[in-house]
Amino acid sequence: MSRFQVVSGKGGTGKTTVAAALALALATEGRRTLLVEVEGRQGIAQLFESEALPYEERRIAVAPGGGEVHALAIDAERALLDYLQMFYKLGSAGRALKKLGAIDFATTIAPGVRDVLLTGKACEAVRRKDKQGRFVYDYVIMDAPPTGRITRFLNVNDEVAGLARIGPIHNQAQAVMRVLKSPETAVHLVTLLEEMPVQETADGIAELRAAELPVGRIVVNMVRPHLLDEDALRTASGNRRKELAKTLTRAGVTGSAGLVRPLLEQAAEHAQRVGLEREQRAVLAGLGLPTAELPLMGEGVSLAALYELAEEFRKQGVGDETADEAGRTPRGRGAGRGVGS
Repeated sequence: MSRFQVVSGKGGTGKTTVAAALALALATEGRRTLLVEVEGRQGIAQLFESEALPYEERRIAVAPGGGEVHALAIDAERALLDYLQMFYKLGSAGRALKKLGAIDFATTIAPGVRDVLLTGKACEAVRRKDKQGRFVYDYVIMDAPPTGRITRFLNVNDEVAGLARIGPIHNQAQAVMRVLKSPETAVHLVTLLEEMPVQETADGIAELRAAELPVGRIVVNMVRPHLLDEDALRTASGNRRKELAKTLTRAGVTGSAGLVRPLLEQAAEHAQRVGLEREQRAVLAGLGLPTAELPLMGEGVSLAALYELAEEFRKQGVGDETADEAGRTPRGRGAGRGVGS
């Protein structure tokens, strides 16, 4: 299981919800996850029913087994100040640059710098260790930009590295790309069983692969249950009106003739949807990636629903890994915690 997991998806597919549920699933049994937001929408805070996230890591949930979910809303301006302090020790001069508008100037004249700062901050959290040499976070989950922008967002570090041949910016971009293109990283794409999201998912996977970025899972979100069995679906798809009317009459349903038409119409619509969903599942299966499915939450995504979705992830084997070749193991209930949060 990759330690840095990036979640993207077409707008409206619920990628922020999926990222949050994934963070909860991976935090099970004492693990510690960091859930990162980069678009400034405060979607994570809304899901966890908390105050707006500041530019600092904050615990927002406890997972089953004592694991913890921390969250961070990365701000490009603050990340740039951190970067300047780290490499140039500017101190108060950095704050002066902010007042002068140098931050806006830097990110406007070189737009790629903004994405370097956002991804760089997340990659730093992936690599960070405590005084005992253990990773502070077992997993870092990023709620990333939509599928149409995800490849450029992640691969922009290569472009910046090409512009700056030497120096701290070059080294930072190279370090970030080493993480992003390593087995430590997986980019998951969220979709619905609808033609446009599935097509955008297929296009996004092709772009990620062309950029040699590691693709992880396809997460099919908001899956609606099938209300009819196979025989009923075949009945709904054909002209079985008389047969259905007789069946209702034998069952003692009064006024069965008037019920037949609306029942058949609803059943036919359901059968048509099931057929279309099967077609899209076949397209996704052809992409050759592992998939996970999350159900449609009928009353919206509350905090309780997030825990239910995390449990669905665990039922499908997401988050069950116990160790890897690097020797990382779950922290276990009551285990020591790292610094830096």
